Amino acid sequence: MLQFFKYHGAGNDFIMIDNRDQNFTPTVPLVKWLCDRHFGIGADGLILLETHDQSPFMRYFNCDGNESTMCGNGGRCFAAFAKRIGLTNEPAFNFYGIDGIHTAIYNANGSIKLKMIDVKSIELLDDCYFINTGSPHYVTMVRDVNNVDVEREGRLIRQSVNFNDGGTNVNFIQEVSPGKIKIRTYERGVEAETLACGTGATASAIAYSHYFDINQSPIEVEALGGLLKVYFNQEDEQFVNIWLEGPAEEVFEGKINCPLI
Repeated sequence: MLQFFKYHGAGNDFIMIDNRDQNFTPTVPLVKWLCDRHFGIGADGLILLETHDQSPFMRYFNCDGNESTMCGNGGRCFAAFAKRIGLTNEPAFNFYGIDGIHTAIYNANGSIKLKMIDVKSIELLDDCYFINTGSPHYVTMVRDVNNVDVEREGRLIRQSVNFNDGGTNVNFIQEVSPGKIKIRTYERGVEAETLACGTGATASAIAYSHYFDINQSPIEVEALGGLLKVYFNQEDEQFVNIWLEGPAEEVFEGKINCPLI
């Protein structure tokens, strides 16, 4: 029987497993089954809490079963999970992700603020952006985000950009008011639209700021599953001191009998 916890960050949901004892061996079929919403627990991804150099380490798997790059909403949920199981009672928590060290700050209202990697370069593709915020993201501005066929258009772009490194995540954004955008995201690995994407919100806020030359922080990002905020400092063409803020909530915990996959 496998002990697990279920978390979500603005509707972007994850299975959390404490794997410091290395008893759980992730395989593509097993992770895919656990994330299946009909036959397993159901989630956009699975996160293992392990250790690296005696420090907490976050391993992230997409629901297609493959280990993937950094997940911003997952990182905030990881920090909430670490506090839940007693790894920290401090106001801040440091851990390793695949892209390096992250710091999470626990806010009094229950939200979590996560330090993201610096963005040292921005690639322009016609009128669109390609930005790596721990995961690769394509960002395009649209007039009405509600009328975008995210499944169709996102799938086409996902395969054609960043092809040699496994494709890209795709974000469609619309300005709501100065300093606030709406976002819809097609996530690679999930191969569908998700209710929110943390690294996507971060990339979109940076692209929006760069496109409209708005040196304002935070940028509010309204995803389908909730509101996120992105803080940053701009230094020439680089963006530093980037933080992603939003909810990270436990949904339930349980045990599941894993098949021999």
